[in-house]
Amino acid sequence: MQTNLADFIKDTREGKEAEDILRKCVHCGFCTATCPTYQLLGDELDGPRGRIYLIKQVLEGKPATAKTQQHLDRCLTCRNCETTCPSGVQYGRLVDIGRQVVEKQVGRPLFQKINRAALKAVLPRKWIFNPAMKLGQSLRAVLPKALQNKVPVAQDAGLWPQTEHARKMLLLDGCVQPAMSPNINAATARVLDAMGVQLQIAPKAGCCGAIRYHLNEHEDGLNDMRQNIDAWWPYVEAGAEAIVMTASGCGATVKEYGHLLAHDEAYAGKAGKISMLTRDLSEILPEFQPQLVQRLQGKLSKRIAWHPPCTLQHGQQIRGKVEGLLTAIGVDVRLCADSHLCCGSAGTYSVLQPKLSYQLRDNKLRNLEATDAEMILSANIGCLTHLQSGTELPVQHWIELIDRALQDSVISQDLPEAGSAPIVVNKTE
Repeated sequence: MQTNLADFIKDTREGKEAEDILRKCVHCGFCTATCPTYQLLGDELDGPRGRIYLIKQVLEGKPATAKTQQHLDRCLTCRNCETTCPSGVQYGRLVDIGRQVVEKQVGRPLFQKINRAALKAVLPRKWIFNPAMKLGQSLRAVLPKALQNKVPVAQDAGLWPQTEHARKMLLLDGCVQPAMSPNINAATARVLDAMGVQLQIAPKAGCCGAIRYHLNEHEDGLNDMRQNIDAWWPYVEAGAEAIVMTASGCGATVKEYGHLLAHDEAYAGKAGKISMLTRDLSEILPEFQPQLVQRLQGKLSKRIAWHPPCTLQHGQQIRGKVEGLLTAIGVDVRLCADSHLCCGSAGTYSVLQPKLSYQLRDNKLRNLEATDAEMILSANIGCLTHLQSGTELPVQHWIELIDRALQDSVISQDLPEAGSAPIVVNKTE
């Protein structure tokens, strides 16, 4: 694709990156075949190729309009198109650049401004979000359905293991996941503890930066990233093996710290090291597959439908690891039709674009339920909450299934064999 970028951007870091990406596009249109919003709306401008043209026009100096902004807003940033593209177009990076330029040129209606400002202010700040979520959970029964969909039922995280191990890894606690589904990180800690690995959390680490960055507040998002690097660095210097991600959306972002902060002399080296150390949980657990098979094979007979999040299969290009591990320990893993398509959660998308989001959710659930599974497993808090809002089937993180099975196996080992002396429980009056 030939480009002639306008003076306001052509010599900037973003402009040079955008030009490199644009020049890779060969207009083939393969991306439209796997774009969820193009499939729903049938509009070329609501597919990757059309959005690339819109961004190109804006970067070449054509004024953006509210329609331009609408088409870019409708993009899920699922990056399915990147998986499909034969030319290696990094569409996700291009749309981030294009959206920020358009944001500066086009004003938004008051309601949109308030909505987006609230998301940027509340979600990344635990001290605001956590009590708000607890209040919502206590009032959940009387909340309107639209709010109930965003407020999962309160759950007990269980115990966090206290055993010291020689092997240590860091865990990104995250911003919304600890309040919405605290059992995920606790389950991860318990499973890795059983494998001889101690998980550590840096108290000063927070949001991965994705929320503000993808809402066009790039500098605020980068500051969130810098804060995490500062929080993690002492642990890295102390020898932490890896930084474990239990939310694939966060993992996709942290793995890009090295690229996003490459221009920052103070953080470039550290950011590169952090990205190198970052691993999705599905990249960690296969190391322990023999131990898990030994302990769990034959004890799990669940039929599960696996929903691979976009940030896992497209953003991080990780496929087959969760399915392979679960199958090895005896789980009947089923993929639904169109498993490559987004469920509609997409970070803040389900709040900002509810109509499209719920259409995608319902389509995804129709396919997942058609597998005749007993439960749905996934790997990202947004997907889990979004899918659960539309189905009676339990929707859980895949590590929760393994954690529960390991706990059950311990209990069964502790129970007396048939015919042995009964356990006597002494009661005090």
